[in-house]
Formats: sequence, C-alpha cells, structure tokens
Amino acid sequence: MKIVFMGTPDFAVGTLEALIQAGHELIGVVTQPDKPKGRGKTLMATPVKEVALKHQIPVYQPQKVRETEFTETLRRLAPDVIVVAAFGQIITKEILEIPRYGCINVHASLLPAYRGAAPIQWAVINGEKESGVTIMQMDEGLDTGDMIDKVVVPLAEDETGGSLFDKLSQAGAGLCVKVLKDLEEGKAVREKQPEESTTAYASMISKKMGEVNWNESAKSIEQLIRGLNPWPSAYTKLQGKTLKLWQAQVEEQEEEGRPGEILRVEKDAFYVKTGKGLLKIKEVQLEGKKRMDTGAFLRGFHLNTGELLG
Repeated sequence: MKIVFMGTPDFAVGTLEALIQAGHELIGVVTQPDKPKGRGKTLMATPVKEVALKHQIPVYQPQKVRETEFTETLRRLAPDVIVVAAFGQIITKEILEIPRYGCINVHASLLPAYRGAAPIQWAVINGEKESGVTIMQMDEGLDTGDMIDKVVVPLAEDETGGSLFDKLSQAGAGLCVKVLKDLEEGKAVREKQPEESTTAYASMISKKMGEVNWNESAKSIEQLIRGLNPWPSAYTKLQGKTLKLWQAQVEEQEEEGRPGEILRVEKDAFYVKTGKGLLKIKEVQLEGKKRMDTGAFLRGFHLNTGELLG
C-alpha cells in the first residue's frame, strides 16, 4: 500500500519501522516541526523524522496540517491510507477523506477507555491491571472513530509509564501491520464506539502533576510515582530542595503521624506517613544530584525522623 505516515515521538517509531519492514511504500512522513533544545537551543529533529531520513523517505513538517497548501500536498501524494500514531495535531475532515482507506490511528489504550493525549501514564496512575492498543478508523472527534482491532497488554505490578510505553509501542506496530493487511483484503471489521468514554479524558501530563500530596493514600502516591517515571517524575520537598521519587513500596499498616512525616529511617529506605498507610521510599534523586537507591542517598544525607516532606 502507498502510505503517508503521521507521527512524532518515540512511541510512533516502532510502527513506522514495522510498516517499512512489511514492504509498504512509504511515500511521505509527516511530523511536528523541529524544536530547540538544550542551553544552545539547537534545533532537534523528532524521533520519527530521524527514522524517515535514515530510510530516505520524504519528510513534511507543516506548522499546521489544516493549512490549505499542505492539504493539497497530501492530495497530490494520493496515499491509499494515512497511518497516524501520536502525531500531535488534529486531522481535518478534508484530510480524512483523501485516502482510499481513510486515516487509521494507533491509539495506546483499549478504547473507549482513555481517550486523549496521555493514555499510557494515566493507566498506570489509575492502577489499571491491563492496557493495550486500539487501531481506529479516524473521524472528526477526539479518539471516537470506529474500532478495527485491539491487542490487550497486562500491566506488571512494578509497571512504569516508561515500561508500558515500550510495550504498547511494540504491540501497536505489529497490530497496525495486521490491520493494513485486513483492510487491503477486505477483512477489516469496524465496531462503533459508545458515545461516552468508560474513563475520564486522558489529559496531557504536566510537571506540576508530579507534586506529591501526602494526604493521598500510599497506594495512590506509589501509582503516581510509577506513572510519571521517567517523565516528568513525582517529587516532594526536603529541607527546601526538590526530591524526586523514583521507586516506592506501599506498606498497609497504620502508624501515628502527620501526612508527609518521616516515621522511620532504615539502612536502605525511609518510611513516610500518608493519608492512608505508609510509603517506603526506595529510590530518589535530590536536586542537583544523580538518581540513586535510597541506601546510597542515606549514606550521604542525614535524614531525621519527624521531618516533614512537602
């Protein structure tokens, strides 16, 4: 099939590479404009652009895909299908109607659950037992199009946003190749989504979300820590400095203390009182320092019981 691929971050790379390996004709890759990064503000290509250039696929980087000039470019390319994976812009009705097979989207959730920009992190934050990928026929709504196929991916007890990201990227790549074959052979079956999602909208993740509220339960905080690992990370304040929390364990027993209070300090961990239960802190990163297990941290930092985090 002649394919135009739209994607931007690492999540989309696996699908693009799978389409290339499956022998499809990639006639164009559309990705977000290069962005300045680092102190020198050097323009950095998106991960998808890097793969496209490696395979000598033409790259298009419109500021807005809805611009008439870019829509006409797509018409001239005349793709059989447009595959979208974490692109980052709204696809217009005019674009949806260009390809023979329409536009299909690789969405990192089991729709209709977790429509939105950050389904991977929210699945971990909310303590889901399973997630997955849905290939959807795109319409004008936000992740509301007909579902074509799904793959279920169980979450491990220690699942992080990063580890689930990798699992779903791989699962989505394989499923997309299968769905394209089904479309071409006329075997694809479309299932309408219910009007309402079964979960809250999976809104974009922000750094501010990582600030720990110690009045929450130990379980909720531990899930937040995993969901925001590796970005933007959960954090608290210790003696006026930011302390990132990378790994923790829920301790169900109740002990007297105020939320945020350090109740015990051991050789390789310290225990913090929460709104419900204790949280055993196992891996941290103090402002200006590298990430380390709590044992190494405690060997270089004196921590007092009774001290409040927040």
